Amino acid sequence: MTAPDPYNFRKVARDDLDMLMRWQSTPHVREWWESDEPYDDAALADPRVARWIVSYAERPFAFMQDYTVHGWEDHHFAHLPKGARGIDQYIGEPEMVGAGHGPAFIAMRMRALFDEGAPVIATDPHPDNARAIAVYKRLGFEPSGPPRKTRWGLILPMLAAA
Repeated sequence: MTAPDPYNFRKVARDDLDMLMRWQSTPHVREWWESDEPYDDAALADPRVARWIVSYAERPFAFMQDYTVHGWEDHHFAHLPKGARGIDQYIGEPEMVGAGHGPAFIAMRMRALFDEGAPVIATDPHPDNARAIAVYKRLGFEPSGPPRKTRWGLILPMLAAA
């Protein structure tokens, strides 16, 4: 008998918005997460993006989103095959950073996306975010081109195949 996974994903709800804004205001998140825009009902209802609160042992500590790369005509991953998903995430609680939670919950979500039929998963860390890039490489992502500027900022495009 295996122990239950300590990570849980649930959809972001309106009641989570204050927590997300608090997390986004922390220095370790602000360094790489370039959005100050608060989420609203329209964003939460956007069918292109699945937004998740990640909990460890029932304690919320991180945000993750996965999205259809074909939801925006000018998206830098729009050339990928049908069903491809993009991911972004951050750990909001500072004391949870550096403890191995990121690779664990990202891998868990990747497995779910591949199981749901995604042929490839894309991510786009800032090229200077060596820690994130190292995690993504450990999880099977490879750079898919040089760093480039997008409307979402400077990115290093990375892909992982099923």
